[in-house]
Amino acid sequence: MDEKTTAPISPLALEAVQRIDALFEIERTINGQTAEQRRAVRQELSAPLVADLEGWLRGQRANLSRGNDLAKAMDYMLKRWHAFTRFLDDGRVCLPNNAAERALRGFALGRKSWLFAGSDRGGQRAAAIYSLIVTAKMNDIDPQAWLADVLARIAAHPANRIDELLPWNWRPLPRVADSQAA
Repeated sequence: MDEKTTAPISPLALEAVQRIDALFEIERTINGQTAEQRRAVRQELSAPLVADLEGWLRGQRANLSRGNDLAKAMDYMLKRWHAFTRFLDDGRVCLPNNAAERALRGFALGRKSWLFAGSDRGGQRAAAIYSLIVTAKMNDIDPQAWLADVLARIAAHPANRIDELLPWNWRPLPRVADSQAA
């Protein structure tokens, strides 16, 4: 019988995960609150834990050799410490980066297709369209409905009011059947 053996869990890694999980536990309690409320709680409860975590990481890192996998993980985090701690001062920033990773997934999936944009200019146009589509999604708008409506209206739309067609301002025109029913 071929059983997989698991590597023993490093006590340092376990402690690091437990310290970080304490921060996520605070985040779970403030989920849904206003940005200012989240910032206040983070300043009171999370900031001391983050300061302790940094001191602990630096102290433990000094005891590990350069090639150690845990040392590499600590170096990675410590080099990005300012970005990691950004959530403490801005209640709009989320501690987990799941939303950002979901937004980037499309880029990873489309990477091979974009090699064939035809030219640098074609690539720039594809990037602009992709940005608009992602912006529509971020504004809870169906990108296909938005794009179809904008393409149908843009030729007759006044140039000085083009901002009305941007995803965060866009409102679909009422359908003829809807207006006759009213």
